[in-house]
Amino acid sequence: MEVRFTETVLRDGNQSLMATRMPASDYEAILDRMDEAGYYSVECWGGATFDSCLRFLNEDPWERLRLLRGHFRNTRLQMLLRGQNLLGYKHYPDDIVRMFIAKAVENGIDIIRVFDALNDPANLETAVDEIKLRGAEAQGTVCYTRSPIHTLEKYAELARQLRDMGCDSICIKDMAGIMTPGDAYDLVSLFREETQLPISVHVHCTTGIAPLTLVKAVEAGADRVDTAISSFAGGTSQFATESLAYGLEDLGYNTGLDFNALNEINEFFRPLKKKAIEKGLTSIYVMGTETNALTYQVPGGMLSNLQANLRDMGASDRLQEVLEEIPRVRADMGYPPLVTPSSQITGGQAVSNVLTGERYKIVSKEMKAYFNGEYGHAPGQINEEIQRKVLRGKEPITCRPADLLEPGYEKAKEKIGSLARCEEDVLSYALFPQSAREFLEKREIREVMEQFPASAKKVAAEWVKEEK
Repeated sequence: MEVRFTETVLRDGNQSLMATRMPASDYEAILDRMDEAGYYSVECWGGATFDSCLRFLNEDPWERLRLLRGHFRNTRLQMLLRGQNLLGYKHYPDDIVRMFIAKAVENGIDIIRVFDALNDPANLETAVDEIKLRGAEAQGTVCYTRSPIHTLEKYAELARQLRDMGCDSICIKDMAGIMTPGDAYDLVSLFREETQLPISVHVHCTTGIAPLTLVKAVEAGADRVDTAISSFAGGTSQFATESLAYGLEDLGYNTGLDFNALNEINEFFRPLKKKAIEKGLTSIYVMGTETNALTYQVPGGMLSNLQANLRDMGASDRLQEVLEEIPRVRADMGYPPLVTPSSQITGGQAVSNVLTGERYKIVSKEMKAYFNGEYGHAPGQINEEIQRKVLRGKEPITCRPADLLEPGYEKAKEKIGSLARCEEDVLSYALFPQSAREFLEKREIREVMEQFPASAKKVAAEWVKEEK
């Protein structure tokens, strides 16, 4: 019996515990050893890493990907993609989606895990088609949640749709850490029977039940599991790689992992975790166990953001009211899974409803877009009374949202102009215009300054600014 591991420390472990603030320079020295550890794949790109590189780390995400590819000669590189949202928080035109995927594969990605926050297959079709065209593995994702409408048959229907779409494998993604061991066993068993595709299981440790869930998933026949090296495991991250591998091998499973390499990898990342704590990049909220998520289904990252936002507004004492309001808002929305961007939309509206004292008195533009159908079809029936109130009588769209978008690549290329030196630069700008422009401008300033002696660099920087 064999089960393979996907290591998440370079993406989701980093994102969950320290807000994706770990630069590539911090971990480059351990990459060759990671390549020897026996992982099936290393999740290292996508999610929030792209935006974080540009916005906070002054790092080119495409350069990071090429760096990773140069070190991982034996291990598959994996990324997370939000379907038609790519790595952003809105839908992008099909030409942007296709070119982004083409460039991701060209620069080194082997596996693209593609999901939609609403589990709407229409928002996955273009991405899956392009992934297949480029020869990468298309891993279709079922976002796990619990609600009156999320039955085994509904999940099985989605899995069949992903199979028929051409996906090479299926991922069950439990972003809040709420999937019970029984549900994991039933879902994996059903998906294997319905699709005959390899099954990956992605679970967060937020509620503390992840190890039980993972073992039952493996017993049901899961082919791959997501884990994080132990110094970046637990809390809102994944379960520890070493612990699960040790336990599964004791049960007779072959993991293919080198435990000596795992120990070296863990010892390398341990001081990076310590540094993140010292810098205030992580907190007790993301490192602890939050069993409230079993009731409210709020992912750990969303919970810590709610706490921070309420604290900033002087309303920390209203957290319990917000947690109780979130399930009601979610029901109004047709029970979307709480994952980016639906988690942010739901949480923001719950805060607004509680603090204003009137439900939907203030509605964000994102919530209006949701009720207007701009994120796709809701999993269940939307509260029509609330929808009419939010849209003020306007009829919502019923087509695939991307069908209403004009091609965007040439427009982005024209707007960014000579700052973009390659197609990857244009794509960075298309996804994150402000962050990318600032990054590309700083790149020019750095290169001009390098041509001057140290004594003249200040003058050079001022000159470049004036020219801009």
